[in-house]
Amino acid sequence: MPSASANYLDLLRTSGAAAFFLPAAVGRLGIAMTGIGIGIGIVWLVHARTGSYAAAGLVTGGFAVADAVAGPQIGRLVDRFGQARVLPCALGAHAGAVALLLTGGASDLVAGVLVGATLPQLGALSAARWSALLSGERAAALPTAFALEALANGLSYMAGPALVSVLGAAGRPGAGVLLAAALVVGGGLALAAQRRTTPSLTGHVERRHAGRALLRAAFLRQVAFGLTLGVFFGAMQVSVTAYAVGRGTPDAAALLHLASNCTNLVGGWAYGARRHGGSPRRHQAAAAICLTVACLPLTVLDAPLAVGVTLALTGLVVPVLLILTTVLTESSVPRAVLTQAFTWGNSASAAGIAGAAAVAGRVVDGGGAHGGFGVAAGAAAAMTVLALSGSRDSSPDVRLPGRPTS
Repeated sequence: MPSASANYLDLLRTSGAAAFFLPAAVGRLGIAMTGIGIGIGIVWLVHARTGSYAAAGLVTGGFAVADAVAGPQIGRLVDRFGQARVLPCALGAHAGAVALLLTGGASDLVAGVLVGATLPQLGALSAARWSALLSGERAAALPTAFALEALANGLSYMAGPALVSVLGAAGRPGAGVLLAAALVVGGGLALAAQRRTTPSLTGHVERRHAGRALLRAAFLRQVAFGLTLGVFFGAMQVSVTAYAVGRGTPDAAALLHLASNCTNLVGGWAYGARRHGGSPRRHQAAAAICLTVACLPLTVLDAPLAVGVTLALTGLVVPVLLILTTVLTESSVPRAVLTQAFTWGNSASAAGIAGAAAVAGRVVDGGGAHGGFGVAAGAAAAMTVLALSGSRDSSPDVRLPGRPTS
């Protein structure tokens, strides 16, 4: 599909786009290496130092909570003072926190919390730049830009954990965390240096009034949607592993995850490459219904091939939901609080993943992998309810750009 590739290439040829997107993508790879779900890079490091997975889990839990809580606060500072001023300070603090973790200059728990609290959400900063760059008449390209962000995110979370796991298995756990920090700091500083595409700042009065938009039903619905999507992710991670282990083939878990991840990339790429007319709220509702229907067979299927195919189908739908959630978040709040809004969505998703991992684990212990898949299906059903309630909202709705009609 050469025309699809051309859409993305044309987007990156937009003046200043590649200059901020590529550094953010590099930094995002480092974020994926530092912490995915349970903070796999920190798990390797702390376990190698203490010999205890319990200690490693405690540190990574502190990391995840600090990241989720501090992310929106960093976003708030960015909206107020700008990326060029806030990002270097956050990155310097992050580098210092990683140094404490590597050298043992503070307890592992304290250092892990500091690493999470200072980790900037570069994806949110990049999405805010796309929103500023593609404003006005060029806003028709925003869904494609957010699809490109989803693709970069997906690739990072496929390559990052694998890379840090290889380093950890080779007896170099500190190298994984150090490399991750270097990518985050290097990519982040390069992003901050791109001042031409930095979103413009607003006045204090405008920011104060804009902040009330974070309490609007349209925005809160997207935060709740992100939380529920995180529950889906967390439940699926646990359930797929439990399914493979339960069949006596633990190595199959990697193949099942790969099937879903690959179709995830294909689904995001294909959706972003097309033009879609109509309301994104209705598109979100339709995608949530499709995900629910695709998940239900997992609660009863046993054959590995059937499970793999079904997981691949769910992978096609998930990036569409991520793209549409970003589109709807962008349209539900003023530009003055946009970075903070994006980070709230990311934090909600992270919280959902963490909570679901614990809940799904208990369900799996009691009812097997099918019970865990049931948790994922329930999360998809909750997303459907949220999306359908949004599709009936009487407030103004942005429309996705469609092809001209005759």
